[in-house]
Amino acid sequence: MYRLFSWELSYFSGKVRAYLRYKQRMGGLGPGFEDILATPELIQGLLVPKSGSPAVPQLMTPDGRWVQDSSEIIDTCEAAHPTPLVSPDPGTHPRQAVASYLIELLADEWMVVPGFWERWYFSEDGRNPSHRAFNEQQWGAVFAPDASGAERRAAGAMLFEQAFGISHSREEPQGVYAGLVHLGVTKETEHAWQASQHRLLGHLETHFSAHDYVLGGRPSLGDFGLLGPLYAHLYRDAVSGFALRTHFPIVCEWVERTNGEGALSARSYDQQLYSLGADGKLVGRPANSDGAQWLPDDEIPETLLPVLDTFFAEMWPVLTVAMERLSSFIASDAHTAGAELPGKTFFATPGFEAYQTGDGALTQPFTLGDSSGRRMVVPYQMWMLGRLEEILDRARASDGGKSVDELFARTSGGEDLLSLGSRLGGCRVRKEGGRLHSVA
Repeated sequence: MYRLFSWELSYFSGKVRAYLRYKQRMGGLGPGFEDILATPELIQGLLVPKSGSPAVPQLMTPDGRWVQDSSEIIDTCEAAHPTPLVSPDPGTHPRQAVASYLIELLADEWMVVPGFWERWYFSEDGRNPSHRAFNEQQWGAVFAPDASGAERRAAGAMLFEQAFGISHSREEPQGVYAGLVHLGVTKETEHAWQASQHRLLGHLETHFSAHDYVLGGRPSLGDFGLLGPLYAHLYRDAVSGFALRTHFPIVCEWVERTNGEGALSARSYDQQLYSLGADGKLVGRPANSDGAQWLPDDEIPETLLPVLDTFFAEMWPVLTVAMERLSSFIASDAHTAGAELPGKTFFATPGFEAYQTGDGALTQPFTLGDSSGRRMVVPYQMWMLGRLEEILDRARASDGGKSVDELFARTSGGEDLLSLGSRLGGCRVRKEGGRLHSVA
């Protein structure tokens, strides 16, 4: 069977685990999967030698291949087990395909920043409310899995101090706190990132009030992408989880539904609701909205458009500058065509710190709301954009671009995405396991 190496507290593990649960429950995962806690022993002794990366999640396929990265894991499983599809076919559902991939990108690479901030801000010294104790416990369960409860918490506390410098996180940020700075979160910008998150949650609360999933009544890639930021860092963590339940209860219901565990009251996928017939026997019907299907005729609901608008208003301007900066770096004497680039991390990649911090060649200015800052360029995002470009090209080829053009006309700035191919020209990225390289 498939073997998923993951953590419950991991942003991208939640995305992949929910996807695999869905495929397995719907009979579309062949031999099924086993979820394995990626302990330090397994990371150093197995994951790093196999994939070159210590990052989770990682998937070992039944034929012994190793796949690192949530999007590549889903792509691999979809190719092997296409029924039921979670990625709409761009040839028959061009609008829904493009929307689903856009939302995955927004969730993976934009919502990660405020989600990351929520966990670590409310773990700093002196925060009230604080979920530091819970955070110590959940991290200790990974790094000291055989220890007693008190010992596990102590292990988490030790990690936070030694690796993250949690007691001086503002004065001398290191580890995850340095990563937040590298991603553009500072005292001057953190309120803007939180406001961005709240706006998105408000849009999702409205959308999920009308539809059980992103595209209607069954899950898609966009749903599993959104579960990354919304499950581990918001729904599970104590302070952010309380706030999510208090202010966005319908989003919480969607989290339970999409996570696929403990979701009887949340109208989980493939669930039946029952009434009594005239003869007193149970008569079932789909529990989910929209007949438990994606909306017909490749429809994009009006309630989803504000989420897409957020991508074009907030993330797309940052991506366009990042493409320019990476293109310049690849063309410079600092890089050899085909050589390695910084990887997908929550902080500057070791060996590239001089480029990805301060005013380095792989940093960029950005504006969010009423705040401005500087953040690192993340080449992995160019790999994600290349994947999106392929879907966009196939979607536009299906009917001469009419459907996609109609979708973009309903958004604020969507037409600008049609220049994606030319923008990526000088900064295409290839992926080998957990490592990224420029295209020679």
